[in-house]
Amino acid sequence: MVVKMILPALAEAENPYWRPIKYSLFPPLGLATLAAFLSPDDEVTLSDQHVEELELNDQPDLVIIQVYITNAYRAYAIADHYRLRGSYVILGGLHVTSLPDEAAPHADSIFLGPGEETFPQFLRDFKEGRAQKVYTSLARSLHGIPPVRRDLIKRERYLVPNSIVVSRGCPHHCDFCYKDAFFEGGKSFYTQLVDEALAEIDSLPGRHLYFLDDHLLGNVRFSTSLFEGMRGMNRVFQGAATIDSILRGDLIEKAAEAGLRSVFIGFETFSPENLKQSNKKQNLAKDYVAAVNRLHSLGIMINGSFVFGLDEDDKDVFQRTVDWAVNNGVTTSTFHILTPYPGTKLYQDMENEGRILTRNWDLYDTRHVVYKTRHLSAIELENGYYQAYDSFYSWANIAKASWQHESLKHKVKHFMYAGGWKKFEPLWNFLIKTKSLNDMLPLLEGILSKVKR
Repeated sequence: MVVKMILPALAEAENPYWRPIKYSLFPPLGLATLAAFLSPDDEVTLSDQHVEELELNDQPDLVIIQVYITNAYRAYAIADHYRLRGSYVILGGLHVTSLPDEAAPHADSIFLGPGEETFPQFLRDFKEGRAQKVYTSLARSLHGIPPVRRDLIKRERYLVPNSIVVSRGCPHHCDFCYKDAFFEGGKSFYTQLVDEALAEIDSLPGRHLYFLDDHLLGNVRFSTSLFEGMRGMNRVFQGAATIDSILRGDLIEKAAEAGLRSVFIGFETFSPENLKQSNKKQNLAKDYVAAVNRLHSLGIMINGSFVFGLDEDDKDVFQRTVDWAVNNGVTTSTFHILTPYPGTKLYQDMENEGRILTRNWDLYDTRHVVYKTRHLSAIELENGYYQAYDSFYSWANIAKASWQHESLKHKVKHFMYAGGWKKFEPLWNFLIKTKSLNDMLPLLEGILSKVKR
């Protein structure tokens, strides 16, 4: 059987502000995970439209397309194209799970929720000629799943080919988070077996890893065993955690000992009222500065996430957020305009209040205002969003934030990491075009080396 797996490019790829490097970081690990369930006799290709041209003149037996909200229209067009050519097309992913009735007309089968349990069932049904229209994930486990088909990944086209996921979902339920809809109807947070996760880590070349888990510290028992098993592997890695998990216990120290050098944290907002409205309980009454200082004392750099446009935000929120991040030595920041994704409680609440302005999914990219705002106009919100990026990543603020650290090595690492990420776009574009992006990995590993106290 000839099988083609496709990740269509997001709509942002055609935006004049699009940064090619941002979408050349990680390979489509979800598709490579499902590919492991295919037969060794199947002829399989994996196409990521962000890093390669998509060939449309072929005629595979089976086409598998991963759908996000801002690639939905492109995904549907590709699906329609292949169905006309006689291929059997299946669609899955976050957007399909959120809006199955919208996706269904474009597919022979759709998948709702994670696919580790339902995709093998589909393959059995497909070979017997009785494939179902809808496959819904209910029983969920990562125990004993086959190794990810990393042989299908074009490693040289990604800065971080060693991305890895050892869990699914998140133990928290923020109202604006897309993942809740995806995991509805079953377990919303579960992990691999520690030994299986360690075996996958051990199989990856080089030193660097990037854990794409929503919350790497979310299961204390699992994470403790994972980090203990990673000690001595000489790895450097990045991942995501919450303020609460950083302040509680000594798990973050164990992560640092295992090689954690950079962490993504959802600060989101400084307003207690905004946190309550978003159901982000894990941040309420937490000392953000204490969490930052604890990370810095361990030599861990911070990628802070901040959301603009929550109902209590005013015109000063943009500069206030930038100033706090700079003065506290946050290495990189990711800013978002609040986006009510379909399937979330935020979307349902706003729809009930008549606040949804458009259902053009291409605009749901966290760069556009798609709802009726409260204290800020849409123009003020969008302008403030771009101004926050410009201000935070100015050379002056990169230098100022770098200087907040105690050790000279940490100052230099911060400056190189933040400056390299945002200020050398022509170099990144050259490396992408020459398919030599992965050659920068040793430099990244060097920047992520341990800071000795």
